[in-house]
Amino acid sequence: MDMEIDHYAVLGLPSGEQGSKLSSKEIKKAYHSKSLELHPDKRPDDPNAHENFQKLKTSYEILKDENGRRAFDDLLRVRREKVLRQSQQSSKRRKMMSDLEERERAAFAADSRGKDRDEEERIAKKLREEIARIRAMNARRVVTPDVSVKKGGEKRKETSSSGGGLDKERVLKVTWDRIGGEDYSAQRLRELFREFGEVEDVVIRSSTKKKGSALVVMASKDDVVTATRSVLGDLRNPLLVLPLQPAVAPTFSSAQEPMESKTPELSNLVGAGFQAFEDSVLAKLRKAAERQK
Repeated sequence: MDMEIDHYAVLGLPSGEQGSKLSSKEIKKAYHSKSLELHPDKRPDDPNAHENFQKLKTSYEILKDENGRRAFDDLLRVRREKVLRQSQQSSKRRKMMSDLEERERAAFAADSRGKDRDEEERIAKKLREEIARIRAMNARRVVTPDVSVKKGGEKRKETSSSGGGLDKERVLKVTWDRIGGEDYSAQRLRELFREFGEVEDVVIRSSTKKKGSALVVMASKDDVVTATRSVLGDLRNPLLVLPLQPAVAPTFSSAQEPMESKTPELSNLVGAGFQAFEDSVLAKLRKAAERQK
C-alpha cells in the first residue's frame, strides 16, 4: 500500500513536477499545519484519527529525508511518463494500420510496457528500501542521556544505550503527580513541547502510583529556556519543567576579574532536597489551577 500513497497529497501539497520543486521549509510548514488539523485530540469522534495522523507522520518522514524524497519523485516521474505515452496513441492511426503494422505495433507496445514495468518496479523497490531505512533509523532513536545524581553520599550514573554523549543543556526534566491514575505518555509530552521547537526525543524515566518523570531532548538550548518559563499540561495536573543541567554563569569581582563559576541554585538541589522542591512547585501549580476554575 505504501507504493500507492501520494505523500505530497497527504500533506496537502501539489504533486508531480510542482511537488518536486518544493523546498524543505515549505514541506515542514505544510506538515505542521496538517498535524494541527488531523491531531487525534482535535478529532475525538473520528475512529480513524490515530491511523490518519500516523500516515501523515510517515509521509513527512519520507519527504524530509533527501534520499527518500528523491526515490519517491522518481517513481512519480516514471508513472507520469507512462500515462503520457499512452495518451499520445492515436485511435485513428490504430484503425488504419494494416495487419502487419498492427502486429509490429503490438510487439513494440509489449516491449515498451515491459520496459516501463521494469523501471517502475526498480524504482518502487528503491523507495521501499528507503522507507525501511527511515523507519529503522527512527526506531533506533531511543536515547537516555547520561545523568549523574548524588543520593545518600553515593553517585549513581545512567548512561545511554548507544554510549554517545549528549548536550545536557538541551535536556529538560519533567515531573508530574499522577492524580487519580492520570499519566502523560511520551507522545503527549512530545506534542506539548513541540510548540517551543523541535523535539528530538522523549524518554519516560519512571512512573509510580503517585509521580511520573520524563526527559525531553530539545533541538536547541534556546528551546529549553523558553519551555522552562512556561506552565504546561492540564490545569488539574500541571507539569513541572526544569532544565536537566542549568547553564553555568561566571561571577566577577569589583575589578572585573573572573571568579569561580557558580551554577544556579537548582543544580544544588539533589536527593531529598530536590524531591521537596518538586513537590512544593507542583502544589503551587495545582492551587493556581484551582483558582482559575
